[in-house]
Amino acid sequence: MPHKNSQPRSVGPPAESTSARRNPRTPPPTVSGRWLLKAAGGSILAAAVCAWGALCLLFWQGSWQLLYHPVSAVTRTPASVGLAFTPVAFAATEAGEPRLKGWWIPAGPDARYTRYTVLYLHSQNGNLGDTVNEVAALHSLGLSVFAFDYRGYGQSQFAHPSEANWLEDTEWSLKYLTATRHVAPGSIVLDGSALGANLALEAAAPHPELAGVVLESPLDAPMDAIFNDQRSRMVPAHLLVKDRFDATAPAAALLIPSLWLTSSSSQTAGQTRYPEGYDRISARKMFVSLTATPTQGQQFAEAYSRWLDDLQKRTGNP
Repeated sequence: MPHKNSQPRSVGPPAESTSARRNPRTPPPTVSGRWLLKAAGGSILAAAVCAWGALCLLFWQGSWQLLYHPVSAVTRTPASVGLAFTPVAFAATEAGEPRLKGWWIPAGPDARYTRYTVLYLHSQNGNLGDTVNEVAALHSLGLSVFAFDYRGYGQSQFAHPSEANWLEDTEWSLKYLTATRHVAPGSIVLDGSALGANLALEAAAPHPELAGVVLESPLDAPMDAIFNDQRSRMVPAHLLVKDRFDATAPAAALLIPSLWLTSSSSQTAGQTRYPEGYDRISARKMFVSLTATPTQGQQFAEAYSRWLDDLQKRTGNP
């Protein structure tokens, strides 16, 4: 018998809950194709900028190798051609370690130009061991010779070569000659070869107290080795590389006699083509073009001696 308070059971589907009716299911979000293209483009651009920045960094770190070609092993010394010399270490750090190594080759007591000491600045290639014949030729004229390796070359302190470092190394060498060897500044002749000649011109300009400067085959456009390289076209090379070796400004400021030597005659329409900067010099100067013949060494000696004789005559020294 049914209970009095019992309710009839519902036979229809269950009623939907209130919360379900109020919060219908949210459809999944959609991303527009335009946004995806922008995101992909931004990612590609960011990756390209990072890659270009890495390329700039690598170029900045390694571009010096396009101009400078140092070698660490010194395989020859002046002893190999019978010259007595003294190995020299100088320009010490605060810890007492020498930055630079070089050779002191004194002239004999009866030498022709005992008054003068040549500070020899070698080229951008090799090291002191490759200059033995050159320093021997200078010594044979009757000169004392001091030659050294820049930092990064030979046995000198390791450092990447640069124009600023080369100038600083040359200043240290001049200081060594005057302060340690007690050589009078007015008796020092700077002599540079190839890129070392460009350096000699820069180093001589602020030193009117020196006797003179000799430039052997200076480079007209040394920085072309870097700026004309294909890799330099992909980066702002002129902003990343600080070296310039511009001959114009130091040539205009030069106040001491100079001797310019080139290894071959450069004639254009019957006129001599002088090295860069030569025409800007107002001080006494001499230009000699050495012909590429077996007598070139003799031509070199005669031109150098003629210039030294003129130097002695004008300074009132026998």
